[in-house]
Amino acid sequence: MPLAPDIRIQAEDFDIATEQDRLGANRANIGALVSFTGLCRDENGQLEALELEHYPGMAESEITRIAKTAIDRFGLLGLTAIHRYGRIRPGENIVLVVAAAKHRQAAFDGAAFVMDFLKTDAPFWKKEHLKDGGETGWVEARETDLSARSKWQ
Repeated sequence: MPLAPDIRIQAEDFDIATEQDRLGANRANIGALVSFTGLCRDENGQLEALELEHYPGMAESEITRIAKTAIDRFGLLGLTAIHRYGRIRPGENIVLVVAAAKHRQAAFDGAAFVMDFLKTDAPFWKKEHLKDGGETGWVEARETDLSARSKWQ
């Protein structure tokens, strides 16, 4: 039976240690647990908050597709991906990816693969709210994000 990834889109913060413990609870075959946590930057002290919106249902479906591809491609033993939405302040968590595998390279590659595709393919939109009251408008994917994704193809 194929492994089902744990995918959550939520407004609430998450606890990194709790999520790592949850995924690694059955440690019999796990040799590596790799996690990536994305945080909201303060953009040199100019950012008041980052507003993240998503397309409910579609976001979960797309991240699940990406996660299942990573599980199959890298032989992962488990994968958790949590992405927040709503208003997020500098220093707060935005996204967490935890990959479990028999060997470290598969866990590293699986986590990186999910993040690279999540940044470019998942239906999330972000807007920066500045401390001076202004907005930057909706932020597009960066060229570096597109370049990072292309290495997996």
